Amino acid sequence: MKVMIAYPPLEGKGCPMLGQNRQFQWFRNPTYIYPMVPASAATLSKENGYEVIWADGIAERWSYEQFLNLVYRERPDLIVMETKTPVVKRHWRIIDELKGLFSSDPPQIVLVGDHVTALPEESMRNSQVDFILTGGDYDFLLLDLCRYLSSRGTGENAANSAAQRPENCGPRASQPALPPGIWYRHNGEIKDTGPFRLDHDLDFLPFIDRDLTKWQLYAYKNGNFKRTPGTYTMAGRDCWWGRCSFCSWTTLYPGQYHRARSPQKLLDEIGFLIENYGVKEIMDDSGTFPVGEWLRELCQGMIERGYNKKVTVDCNMRFGILTQEDYDLMAQAGFRFILFGLESANQETLDRINKSLRVEQIIEGAKMAKRAGLEPHITAMVGYPWESKAQAQRTIELAKDLFGKGYVDSLQATIVIPYPGTPLYYECDRNGWLKTRDWDRYDMGEGVMKSSLTDDEIKKLTQELYKAFASPQFILRKLVSMRRLEDLAFLWRAGTKVIGHLGDFGRKGTEHVS
Repeated sequence: MKVMIAYPPLEGKGCPMLGQNRQFQWFRNPTYIYPMVPASAATLSKENGYEVIWADGIAERWSYEQFLNLVYRERPDLIVMETKTPVVKRHWRIIDELKGLFSSDPPQIVLVGDHVTALPEESMRNSQVDFILTGGDYDFLLLDLCRYLSSRGTGENAANSAAQRPENCGPRASQPALPPGIWYRHNGEIKDTGPFRLDHDLDFLPFIDRDLTKWQLYAYKNGNFKRTPGTYTMAGRDCWWGRCSFCSWTTLYPGQYHRARSPQKLLDEIGFLIENYGVKEIMDDSGTFPVGEWLRELCQGMIERGYNKKVTVDCNMRFGILTQEDYDLMAQAGFRFILFGLESANQETLDRINKSLRVEQIIEGAKMAKRAGLEPHITAMVGYPWESKAQAQRTIELAKDLFGKGYVDSLQATIVIPYPGTPLYYECDRNGWLKTRDWDRYDMGEGVMKSSLTDDEIKKLTQELYKAFASPQFILRKLVSMRRLEDLAFLWRAGTKVIGHLGDFGRKGTEHVS
């Protein structure tokens, strides 16, 4: 069986931040994020004897015609596509076009991702998709699906026989069967195998096949990396808190089901990346990096193995959980870039979005991380339906204060989008806050929740957040702190990214295109 993991080019609005991203946005200045779970799916399938094609037409910068030509030439049996809310309608059209490429025996098509996990039946009814793998462990589910289809032969007969699976028969059974979490068609009807489960052992996964998944496509054009080539790992799925009401990945990985690979497994992979690929920086894409004894064991291992002298490590982290000793140990172990979700400077908002965080913890956490020698990065959002302009301005003032005091080094600003499946979406639905359910418009080009602020005001506030770093004190401090040529190169790249983001949220840069 031939399996294609595909990101079809999406032309017309810029570079889509699709793969492995918890919030979607079109970027003028491209950033390519290594899609770790799809890469794991490709690796796991190949390790089990299936022919795998990695076809990221976005990172490859293919035209749509080039992508279609590749599909026609390779004739895969199965095409797997990750989708998100703002592009799902485009993917429906692409699915139907892919089916029409072949006069007979077209490929079967699989959709994965947070949107189709929240609304699987919608995509089954609006396109010719054959299977939807719900939940975040779709690398495991894809292997189960491949085994199932291989045991019955590919094509429509295989899909139609899905309903005949033995009950309670899991992926390790001697006779392959569809596990929980899969939607499919049977005799013209839409069926499913029940709610997905997150009970897979992540240490079972092989190291990602970086050559198969063309790791160099994502090694350079990435705003997080100060040193290149860089790459990604993923220690956990996904965030051990997993309750923030706006986060689309709570749909894939509810916090109570959080799992992490062992520190030793991650250390072995880091060593493998250093020795075999010359990687200089690693961004771990766990929603929140594991903490406690797990973190301390990993840091000690980095130091004992000498990896801290060969590679820098970046990660996502929560304010209010680590001590000064933790941050100091991380810095000693080679950590550099720490991404924190600030989200808002208003306590009411932090409580409503279930951050379990106090505003003063934001200031103290950033201060501790910076004191340790780390480089904190913050994310902040505007456009909450309950926030006034004055409240949104507080978030901007806090960001300016953090930059001015030298507590943070960089920032990402976004407009709050209530993705289907999230608690925020259901709250909006109950309260009549949604301005539209046209998914094309959920791309951060405008606010889609009713608010006292106009769309232009929300965009200008977002731009003000990006401008928050531009104080004379901050710029002078960055220039004085430079020690290597790569510091200057990184500052230049960061500056061009900020200019690009200002354009992303400019009036012309975010017009809706149907």
